[in-house]
Amino acid sequence: MAKHPKPEEIVAKLRQADVLISQGQSVADAIRALGVSSVTYYRWRREFGGLKSDQVRRMKSLGTENARLRKAIADLTLDKLILQEASRGNF
Repeated sequence: MAKHPKPEEIVAKLRQADVLISQGQSVADAIRALGVSSVTYYRWRREFGGLKSDQVRRMKSLGTENARLRKAIADLTLDKLILQEASRGNF
């Protein structure tokens, strides 16, 4: 199974493709030079096209923080429901 590149690596590869295309290579040749499929290239372009490496790192850390906060909300909601049931005398 192929390893999945990190977002920073994807941004670097997209920049490499931009350089190759600006030097006159076709998009197909640039994609081939990256060693990925055209589907992968266009998916990467859609997800990471306008981002810089530091923005990708920030986006990743925000995603991690978002997941942590969602878990905290779920835990607190469960606690609240348990306390409501207990206060009604329904064990």
